[in-house]
Amino acid sequence: MPQAVSDPIAGFIAFTRALRAAGVSSEGSGDFIEAVSKLDPGDRDDVYWAGRATLCDEPDDIPTYDRVFRSWFASHPSETGPAPPATSQPKSMQLGDDDSGDGQADDDIVVAAVASPDEQLKHRDVAELSAAERRHLARLFGSLPVRPPMRRNLRKHRSRRGDIDIARTVRDQLRRGGEPGPLKYRRVTQRPRRVVMLIDVSGSMEPYADSLLRLAHRVVTVAPHSTEVFTLGTRLTRVTPAMQHTDPEDALGAVGAMVPDWSGGTRLGEVLQAFIDRWGQRGVARGAVVVIASDGWERGDPTLLGQQVERLRRLARAVIWANPHRGKPGYAPIQGGIMAAMPYIDGLVAGHSLATFSELLEMVGDA
Repeated sequence: MPQAVSDPIAGFIAFTRALRAAGVSSEGSGDFIEAVSKLDPGDRDDVYWAGRATLCDEPDDIPTYDRVFRSWFASHPSETGPAPPATSQPKSMQLGDDDSGDGQADDDIVVAAVASPDEQLKHRDVAELSAAERRHLARLFGSLPVRPPMRRNLRKHRSRRGDIDIARTVRDQLRRGGEPGPLKYRRVTQRPRRVVMLIDVSGSMEPYADSLLRLAHRVVTVAPHSTEVFTLGTRLTRVTPAMQHTDPEDALGAVGAMVPDWSGGTRLGEVLQAFIDRWGQRGVARGAVVVIASDGWERGDPTLLGQQVERLRRLARAVIWANPHRGKPGYAPIQGGIMAAMPYIDGLVAGHSLATFSELLEMVGDA
């Protein structure tokens, strides 16, 4: 059992960490500690309302706050104070006898003990979810942080600071009749780099295709002018226009109507060759971050797939392969398609849960 927390303030700080782990990401921890110190730290109602006033930024935070508060400050028959947050850890944390004494293990247990259902769902394999859990997960895609990769503009633009724009400065002084005037500046700006998502919708990827398309829709929502989405199966289908729908259900419905080879076979090498010949070399893939979401089961010639990934790598800024089996215990990249593509990809990442989708988006942003 973890050691008791002898300092009341330390207990309240740990409570704010538990809230953050549950999804209440308020920055009011310092205000909460200050408010509690001015009230009665032993009065349950004072502690509750001090936390609710300083730690809940939005009305949606209140149900989670109430749940974590009840879990942390367990019921106590006395009205004089809350149960042991100031003197010991909550019951739900008493998971073992190990006591390292460094405090870090205790913090990890706190996070695991009070993680919200949403947080737990984010780490579940989407192929193992029930229909109700899938519907719940679909609502969480809107919370995924998307940071589009950026690239430098080739031309410099006017700015209030940066490099001196000699041409503009001289022209301005000529208009003044040679009288000195303020210096003009210019600097390099950035613009979003194109992201191309190639999503395998074959039969072996059926449990993940819906979630991967929702992920693509989330990226299109944030960067609609610099994102392209294609599906891979027995043929190549560009579904970017369908992804322009604001509502994800409408977008996926439109994709379903456009894709004729849903849950069929897959010939990754041939379809990838069609993408490069028709779209990639004409500019869609040039300098782009390309994400291939597939389990790598290739019914065609794996050698052809390797050749096409090599071609794609020469065009693109980066090629990232997301394999839903990558995050499972005992996985090894032994499928013919993955083995052929491995020498030419910049990263092989998991793609089986909302948490791994977030990691994939982070890698795309860093590219």
